[in-house]
Amino acid sequence: MKILNLIRYKNLIFIVLIQWLVFNSVITPILAKYGMQPFLPQFCFWLITLATVLIAAGGYVINDYFDLKIDRINRPEKVIIGEAISQKSAMSLYITLTSIGVLFGVIVSILLKNSTLGFIFVITAGMLWFYSSTYKRQFLIGNLIVAFCSALSLIVVLVAESTLITARCGDLLYQISALVVQELYYWVCGFAFFAFVLTFTREIVKDLEDIKGDREMECRTLPIVWGECKAKIVVTCLLVLTLVALLFVDINVTINLNLPNDRFTLSSFCRSGIIVLTTMMMFYLWYKKVENRYKMVSLFIKIMMVVGVSYMLIFNYLMAK
Repeated sequence: MKILNLIRYKNLIFIVLIQWLVFNSVITPILAKYGMQPFLPQFCFWLITLATVLIAAGGYVINDYFDLKIDRINRPEKVIIGEAISQKSAMSLYITLTSIGVLFGVIVSILLKNSTLGFIFVITAGMLWFYSSTYKRQFLIGNLIVAFCSALSLIVVLVAESTLITARCGDLLYQISALVVQELYYWVCGFAFFAFVLTFTREIVKDLEDIKGDREMECRTLPIVWGECKAKIVVTCLLVLTLVALLFVDINVTINLNLPNDRFTLSSFCRSGIIVLTTMMMFYLWYKKVENRYKMVSLFIKIMMVVGVSYMLIFNYLMAK
């Protein structure tokens, strides 16, 4: 169980769920609208997912490896490396997970004849290493890397599928394939944008949680460089940006597209949930003076991510209608 906690198995399950939904609830319905089926074989899709999960698991391990001293200050009860597993074993586990993950990524890129796909897996593994060893302690760079990797986990499936669409359709269907790929990128990159912003916000909140240990280790995180108050202002602005962007997209789609009436019922569910969560986050961030308030804000952001993911199911339903 300690090993599962070390690799953040719940987060890995969430990654699998997101990629499955991107492929089956966003990409597949859009292709169906144009009378097309996904070109990406199921075997290759699951190979991409497995590669993503293994690289992410390795990233969690190496993060805890380099954060050992900080974690002993901030959350000593959750320290695994050095307690349940030795540092040497942790490094071996990281190398194994990341190497197999990159290998699977390279294999699927060769099968699909897509060098960009292989590059994404290699560069992601590299970014996670440098994030944990160096960039995490620097101003904002580490936060941006984690947010970018989170967005890439959605886009990587699209990269694989869009390349196959262009290759299989050929010159005769070039205009149609270009239109399909454009719509796919519009929607998937839209979901990826919200994943980026919410992950970036959560990383700053985590820095607020860990300010004591980070200051002890001379890290240059946003709360330490700018101060706790200004960091909370940044978090507030990001949350408001997310809320406004989500509502804008939702209302714009409702007005401009010919969608069924039950669209309003489904939309109001997500809309209300996001508004309530944002309100609660603001309350805990500024007014709830309890020791674990930042932990609660982080939890609410996770719930907001789940609500955002559920919109993919709504999108699938609407496209089917």
